[in-house]
Amino acid sequence: MTGRRDRLRQAALESKAWPFEAARRLLRRVEADPGRECVLFETGYGPSGLPHIGTFGEVARTAMVRRAFEEICDIPTRLICFSDDMDGMRKIPENIPARGLTEHLQKPLADVPDPYGEHASFAARNNARLRAFLDRFGFDYEFVSACEFYRSGRFDETLLRVAERHDQIMEVMLESLGEERRQTYSCFLPISPATGRILYVPMKHVDAKNGTVVFDDEDGTERTLPVTGGGVKLQWKPDFGARWAALGVDFEMFGKEHATNAPIYDRICGILGGRAPEHFVYELFLDGEGRKISKSLGNGLPIEDWLTYAGPESLGFFMFQKPNAAKRLHWGAIPRAVDEYHRHLAAYPEQDAQARLANPVWHIHGGAPPASDLPIPFSMLLNLAAAASVEDKQTLWGFIRRYAPDAGPITHPGLDAAAGWAVRYVRDVVKPARTHRAPVERERAALTDLRDRLRALAKDAGAGANGANAAEALQDVVLAVGKDHGFDPLRDWFKAMYEVLLGADHGPRLGGFIALYGVEETAALIDKALAGDLAPARLDIPAA
Repeated sequence: MTGRRDRLRQAALESKAWPFEAARRLLRRVEADPGRECVLFETGYGPSGLPHIGTFGEVARTAMVRRAFEEICDIPTRLICFSDDMDGMRKIPENIPARGLTEHLQKPLADVPDPYGEHASFAARNNARLRAFLDRFGFDYEFVSACEFYRSGRFDETLLRVAERHDQIMEVMLESLGEERRQTYSCFLPISPATGRILYVPMKHVDAKNGTVVFDDEDGTERTLPVTGGGVKLQWKPDFGARWAALGVDFEMFGKEHATNAPIYDRICGILGGRAPEHFVYELFLDGEGRKISKSLGNGLPIEDWLTYAGPESLGFFMFQKPNAAKRLHWGAIPRAVDEYHRHLAAYPEQDAQARLANPVWHIHGGAPPASDLPIPFSMLLNLAAAASVEDKQTLWGFIRRYAPDAGPITHPGLDAAAGWAVRYVRDVVKPARTHRAPVERERAALTDLRDRLRALAKDAGAGANGANAAEALQDVVLAVGKDHGFDPLRDWFKAMYEVLLGADHGPRLGGFIALYGVEETAALIDKALAGDLAPARLDIPAA
């Protein structure tokens, strides 16, 4: 067992998978600081809006690096999920009801009431949503509230140090600001005792000895507040560095919008006696139109939406892939992620150690991926459910057993779950947007030929025309028709079939689809397309 463990560790030390590359950078940091009892990973969350998939991605990716680090180092690790719920509510998110929230603008999110009346505060509601999903995915983490961190006294020592080294921190900050902003900037943001709002006002005096700040309140009254106990908070850039110093963070991942500010965070952390953590900068998440995802706009896919149509493992796969490239979160990403996840899962048992450590499923499942039980691609199930107008999972299973007669909901729970997701996805996402176009003359002739060949095949082979064994033979029939009718390249023939028969610009391997849907059923589908019964028709697409 020890030898196997040593071989795995050696493979991990050489792996080119990005979590292992990040873990090895962290290992060098740890080795330079012997005697460590723990290595601390942190991820941040701003509860100004409902958590979206990008929020989850930061935690998922951090957890992947943590697991990779544990493979190459025996020092215990911790993961903190830090919620910035002391931040002020700058605007009311567009995807929630206002319900009297206007009067609470600029108050700490932890002091803004929950518009639904279900939680102690607006921040508590969003924090609960995040934690519920993280728990569902099985993350091992500790949740920390910034509000509790400030108000309980846990941050007091660091805040007093900020007051003591205020001039040094201000020097760092003022270098990064324009002339006008310099005149009013303060790294301390007092919370008005009168209104409860966070004030962006200059400090008239910072008393390091007494740990207090002096400022003018909203009504012009001069006030003195202690920097401890939650009476003030730090501006977000100093807050980053101060938090790293206070907690002793070793690794933090953040989006590229923070990249230019990272040197500022690092310098402030150092001024406060800490050592800046190892960073990992990832690209932004975009919506279907290429816009940056925003919690306040609510323009990303909510976590719950993804989990309505696919499992959390597929979401983990989506997050693993190319973190340094911008990723679009749209409906089409879901089935693609499901199929790619299962393709990698099926390949895992036959791979050697290096290939396994590069396989996304190793990182998604913490080194112990399960066996795949999805013998039929999810995209195939979607196209089948759409073509057959399936309304329930039981009906879809009737088709599935043609292709995989030994499969069932009990023996293949993953396939059973995928069947349910497929029915819902087609009902909610595919059908409202799907349009079929009418075939042009050459396509009509080819489809008629394909229909006739399929019916002849069904008549000659009987029930044997369906099933997994027939998929390749059916694929050959489709290819032969395309060649005989002069489609060059042949992908134009397949694209035509997808657009005319399935109402999509791409689709499954057609031999497998026909075997699953049924040869006679596919011939009948072609009849409907030729008769114009797969409305609405889309006539503006040129001939292939």
